[in-house]
Amino acid sequence: MKRRDFILKGIGAGVAAGAAFSMTGYNRVFGQATSNPPSEGYDLVAVRGGQPGPMFDRAIQSLGGMSKFVKDGQKVVVKPNIGWDTVPERAANTNPELIGRIVKHCLDAGAKEVYVFDNTCDEWTKCYKNSGIEQAAKDAGAKIAPGNTENYYVQVDIPGAKSLTQAKVHELILDSDVFINVPVLKNHGSAKMSIAMKNLMGVVWDRRYWHRNDLHQCIADYCLFHKKPQLNVVDAYRVMMRNGPRGVSVEDVVRMDSLLVSQDIVAVDAAATKLWGDEPENIPYIRIAEEMDLGTMDLASLNIDRIKM
Repeated sequence: MKRRDFILKGIGAGVAAGAAFSMTGYNRVFGQATSNPPSEGYDLVAVRGGQPGPMFDRAIQSLGGMSKFVKDGQKVVVKPNIGWDTVPERAANTNPELIGRIVKHCLDAGAKEVYVFDNTCDEWTKCYKNSGIEQAAKDAGAKIAPGNTENYYVQVDIPGAKSLTQAKVHELILDSDVFINVPVLKNHGSAKMSIAMKNLMGVVWDRRYWHRNDLHQCIADYCLFHKKPQLNVVDAYRVMMRNGPRGVSVEDVVRMDSLLVSQDIVAVDAAATKLWGDEPENIPYIRIAEEMDLGTMDLASLNIDRIKM
């Protein structure tokens, strides 16, 4: 496998007098754009400088098209972060344009049906509506499903887990043929950062257990469950830099105009951490997940397509 350095210098966004983040000194480097794809294919795609929909178009094309992941007649679940009753500009939830575009690609690839859902923190109907995700998903042809009632969830075992040995998982995940995980990159008060692994807390019923029983270990433990995402798409178009996971105002948000896509959930979280300006070893659940052989945070070992639009 050809080795490539993936250089993602992060955000230098300081806080001025306790107010908004300063954009002075903001610098983000993706490195040189990739010319020819490796014979083995790409492990991760990083796109910058475009709108969410077109960035996903380029990313999925680089990975071989959605038909590589979705086959005729399959049932697909797209799992954004829709946890909060707030508008897209606050960046607490996944960008609705991105969700609509992913749904369209799935249906164009032959999916029989595409579902979009989350176990929200605020009242679910308001989260779905005010995030813009419900309308975008429906307009693209998806079905919206709730996650607010315990009887939607089925108890499963997680073999090999240290803290999270069981969980109640939403029936849509268990019944799906393809599971696409679409988090938004943002600050999180307890986990430090919410990215792809953290987003999986929205497919289970009892999140409080995770917080009471070593949150970082539970986040990594859940990734042992056999119904894993076939694709992880990290929305870094608008990024909440503080006061997460809900956010307070648009002053908490910076524009990164970026997207990261990979089948490797650890690698995509590691890349997102570098995009943020931190190192993956500083995020305990990423470090634990690599130690459990759930993926790699060594980006230099991967074939990475870096696209500037």
